[in-house]
Amino acid sequence: MMALQDVIDPELNIDLVNLGLIYDVVVKKNSCIITMTLTTMGCPLGNYLEEQITQAATSVEGIDLCNINLVWSPVWNVSMMTKFARMSLGIHG
Repeated sequence: MMALQDVIDPELNIDLVNLGLIYDVVVKKNSCIITMTLTTMGCPLGNYLEEQITQAATSVEGIDLCNINLVWSPVWNVSMMTKFARMSLGIHG
């Protein structure tokens, strides 16, 4: 999960982990399955983020393959962000 903190959403300038977009990471032998969502269904950065996630995951020693399971449930919302992300974006409460 730590390697995914290097994947930054270029529109929000916050990493995907703190944004709450990464729901689960399962590692089996030399591969991983990352379950995640996007902030919106029509997010134009989907392919870019998928490439960045795959690159970050396979940079981890022993991980040669990364599969991304893109889901829409639960639907992402602002409450899924960490306090750090909310503060960085000026969201209080």
